[in-house]
Amino acid sequence: MKKYAIIVAGGSGVRMGAEIPKQFLLLKGKPLLQYTLQSFLSAYNDLNIILVLPQAHIEKGQEIIKTMNAGERIQITSGGETRFQSVKNGLSNITHPSVVFVHDGVRCMVSQQLIQNCYDQAVAKGSAVPAVAATDSIRIDEGAYHYTIDRSKVRIIQTPQTFRSEILAEAFNQEYNETFTDEATVVEAAGNKVFLIEGDYNNLKITRPIDLCIAEKLLESFIS
Repeated sequence: MKKYAIIVAGGSGVRMGAEIPKQFLLLKGKPLLQYTLQSFLSAYNDLNIILVLPQAHIEKGQEIIKTMNAGERIQITSGGETRFQSVKNGLSNITHPSVVFVHDGVRCMVSQQLIQNCYDQAVAKGSAVPAVAATDSIRIDEGAYHYTIDRSKVRIIQTPQTFRSEILAEAFNQEYNETFTDEATVVEAAGNKVFLIEGDYNNLKITRPIDLCIAEKLLESFIS
């Protein structure tokens, strides 16, 4: 079955305190986004990538792709005002029955094993959404009061959220709703059950400066 990864890279550098979007920040001399792209290219030789970027940064994305010698395996499309619209733009480039990974461009530590595990489950069950158990105590803040909940029942959701293309494409024909926080919520709203899969604590999302430091240490351990 064909394989596509829609890599959504529309973030900014606001929380990082950076002047450039965080997907282009350097990690060991390479843009974060390059590590992400390479993980998917290496996971499967027959996987193609649809990189979704803001229009203003498409040229920078093209420069990264050139340095990777990825041939025609990566194509770029422009994003929308919301993640929903950006993913929908990416999906418009997929015309064959496929397994589709949707991944955050700044989750640059995603492993090939997790990608492959997601693919296998999506083929078997229709979906695979990586999740890890919460390790901290969790409280729900209702404004006037707050209360604790059983953290053993809490799962922290990651990407790549992976689906058979017919499920994902149908779900994204819906009108946008502000409750859509990720692909899983879109698919569920369309009446489909979503299946979780064990995620990876190393698969962190680079959001704040400390995350970049952690990623650098992880890379050092992988290399050594």
